[in-house]
Amino acid sequence: MKPLPETVPFFSQWETPDMTSAVLADGADAALRRDPLWQGSGARTLDEYALWAANICGMACLKMILAMRGQIVPTIELARRCTGYGGYVVTGGSIKGLIYAPFVSFVKAEFGLEAQVMTNVATSDIAAILRQSRFFIASVSSSIRWPEREPPSKGGHLVLVMSASDEGFRFHNPSGHTRATQANAVLVPADFDCFFANRGIAVAI
Repeated sequence: MKPLPETVPFFSQWETPDMTSAVLADGADAALRRDPLWQGSGARTLDEYALWAANICGMACLKMILAMRGQIVPTIELARRCTGYGGYVVTGGSIKGLIYAPFVSFVKAEFGLEAQVMTNVATSDIAAILRQSRFFIASVSSSIRWPEREPPSKGGHLVLVMSASDEGFRFHNPSGHTRATQANAVLVPADFDCFFANRGIAVAI
């Protein structure tokens, strides 16, 4: 078996990683229609890309995990396939998801990944989870990109946690707005806890 790389590849949920500031300023629909790399997402049309890209943080996390095994699958292709298992519910121009239990079935069936929905998870539990599973996809506030700010709520966004200790949590944030808040972002446990919704998905590879 080919050895896994030491570093985890980073992928944004938009094809152009620097789009986050524009999304925040102009809204996802308007900003993402200006993404010159949108076709790399696997979307069939620009309309499909603009609809999905703001909702696929979980698929970006999955893309990073699969890339560890040398599999590069476009995010919206992943989302489309996950929808077939019930991981997303699409009604007109509205998308509900990621729904965790169907996601677990999806990654098992399609990629042979072992995953487990985790609830009532304390921040202090994550290190132990990572000792059993390679990754933890954590539900956090998207405001985690601004760790100095008090978030309006917890949850609603997903990041890929790769290591956790008393010194800090290291994670990839698919919608970070700077390089420091995208790949290998680090927060001390108390700061991570401010954004963490005490749930997520453990994934082994």
